[in-house]
Amino acid sequence: MNRFPGQKGLLIFTSFDPALNSPMYFFLRNLASLEICFNLVIVPKMLVNLLVENKAISFAECAAQMYFFFFFGAAECCLLAAMAYDRYVAICNLLHYPDIITRRACFQLAGASWFSGFPVATVQTTWIFSLPFCGPNQVNHFFCDSPPVLELSCANTSLFEIEALTATVLFIMFPFLLILVSYVRIITTIVRMPSEEGRHKAFSTCSSHLVVVTLFYGTASSTYFRPKSSYSPDTKKLISLSYTVITPMLNPIMYSLRNKEVKSALRRTLGRKLFSEKM
Repeated sequence: MNRFPGQKGLLIFTSFDPALNSPMYFFLRNLASLEICFNLVIVPKMLVNLLVENKAISFAECAAQMYFFFFFGAAECCLLAAMAYDRYVAICNLLHYPDIITRRACFQLAGASWFSGFPVATVQTTWIFSLPFCGPNQVNHFFCDSPPVLELSCANTSLFEIEALTATVLFIMFPFLLILVSYVRIITTIVRMPSEEGRHKAFSTCSSHLVVVTLFYGTASSTYFRPKSSYSPDTKKLISLSYTVITPMLNPIMYSLRNKEVKSALRRTLGRKLFSEKM
């Protein structure tokens, strides 16, 4: 079996297969939904720019693209933290897992993650596009990200950069610290397990999420936590492409390749499809 579901496929499999109704797959469905939306913000306009000579984007379109980029990006950071908490409870507090990670708790964590993108996107986008702009107004990037747009402003942007740093700490670094603390506790618990089989099973339940977190934060931090002159504009574009387009597309494959339950669900679905075609 060498075919694995993409974002939409993973969303469908985890929604309708009875074996994939646990809280982990609830969060995974939310992650897949976020990444589909994330791709829709960036990819369509990028493809249009590759196919046509006129690569212009209106002021309103640029603001909308930046707004939803911030919205889904902040929401994904918080959702990854919620998923890390779910894995922490599942491994470190297994006996109380059904009492802690209830259906209501899942909806609250997912809802809070989605809502977290609203204040970040609203404040940052409104502030940036209230600044005066001058010059050719050509964004040296493949989408309207804040650093290349700020370079076009005629005003002093130091106050905004302080606000952006504060938002970054609250909505990016704080979730990352929660993830880090969760995995320190998870790894400590796994190492103390007496059974090698138990250690392997426990690690396999969180390895996919750990890979996703590493890819997402590793590439994003290379863009937003490096000095402005560290990379050339072309290098910055390549790094941005990795976490805005490539990584979201790879994440469902990571979960499929490293998850026996998802692969089993895929086999059952394809088996039913093949059986119905033979009838």
